[in-house]
Amino acid sequence: MKKVLLGMSGGVDSSVSAILLKEQGYDVIGITLELFGGTCCNTDAIVGAKQICNSIGIPHITYNLKEEFQCKVINNFIDEYSNQRTPNPCIECNKYMKFGAMYEKAKELGCDYIATGHYAKMEYSDEYGKYVLRKAQNLSKDQSYVLYNMPKQLLGKVLFPLGNFESKEDVRKIAKEHNLSVASKPDSEDICFILDGNYKKFLENNSDIKPVEGNIVDKSGKVSGKHTGLYNYTIGQRKGLGISNKVPLFVVGFNKAKNEVIVGEEKDLYTDKIEVKEVNLILVDEIKDWMEVEVKTRYTAKMAKARIKQEDDKIKVEFYEPQRAVTPGQSAVFYVDDIVVGGGKII
Repeated sequence: MKKVLLGMSGGVDSSVSAILLKEQGYDVIGITLELFGGTCCNTDAIVGAKQICNSIGIPHITYNLKEEFQCKVINNFIDEYSNQRTPNPCIECNKYMKFGAMYEKAKELGCDYIATGHYAKMEYSDEYGKYVLRKAQNLSKDQSYVLYNMPKQLLGKVLFPLGNFESKEDVRKIAKEHNLSVASKPDSEDICFILDGNYKKFLENNSDIKPVEGNIVDKSGKVSGKHTGLYNYTIGQRKGLGISNKVPLFVVGFNKAKNEVIVGEEKDLYTDKIEVKEVNLILVDEIKDWMEVEVKTRYTAKMAKARIKQEDDKIKVEFYEPQRAVTPGQSAVFYVDDIVVGGGKII
């Protein structure tokens, strides 16, 4: 019997994943990572996950990774905002916690696989002769974007039991059939370590970032108004600028040295070329020549056709149609059909 370590948050997705894996004949161990004390890993979540494991009939353990989470995820979150980049902490958490520390724990426990309740697929491809990461069947819930950073050696060693579900209601139905208390638990959309959703207050309370007023300027340097601190703004933002103009103005950039927010018209938000760093490729080893792909430049963005090419430790991306409000710090993830090629951080 194959042994699998399943990450359990106390939510419906991971709970149903436990049921499915057990029904498929796996020897399942549930694990809850203690990361911060937020919505995904507080005492209630741990107790809830343990109760669900007891009702299903599988063992449950906890794993304290608070120090690692602070170092790899929270400190990165703070550093990115302090440099006017907009991070996605879920991507860092997946890389270092779930597909890093949790995988090492799985090996320590003699497990053959790890598993999560993410909506994605891990399947063997005859075309590529290897395991590949694919989009979920339910494209509205697909989470392959936040999984691109997994180490290549984990391909074929990660199970995603929810990958083939057509809808979230089908998942909830299984939870109801098994009388799970989390069957109707709402999805968590917030950053797990920011309980009230106010990331600005979190930054002020947990870092040296403080509201330092400065100028809002246009691209020629003309002062249009005042800002309340660079971290309060992001590329593409229109609301909350407190300035009037004949045509709508949007945040198009920053000048950290001068403590300035730069604004421009909507046309100034579009770009047809970007570069990414901290590259992680999982479908191929390298991209020597131009490769045709589709790109997602943030979790909620639509797919955009482009070509990509590797140059040293970066990848150049050329879009066939200009893209709006591409934001440094977010990740660009590359796809061929529904297969994840890899991705990197937008510079």
